[in-house]
Amino acid sequence: MTLRQRKFIGMLAIVAFLIVYCLIAMAIGGMVAVGLPLPLEIGFFAVAGIAWLPAVMFLIRWMSRPV
Repeated sequence: MTLRQRKFIGMLAIVAFLIVYCLIAMAIGGMVAVGLPLPLEIGFFAVAGIAWLPAVMFLIRWMSRPV
């Protein structure tokens, strides 16, 4: 697989992952975090907003790996 193909596949995977992740995080946040005191609600969404980074960092490392 060429580097160009790997980057294209990785880009599609990242976009698909982020769409699914955002929908799941919003659903969980709507069920769990909404209605809690404001600092806890902000904390939940702050953690949920950062939790996607390890998966995307793994994909980016895979995309940029030499052939």
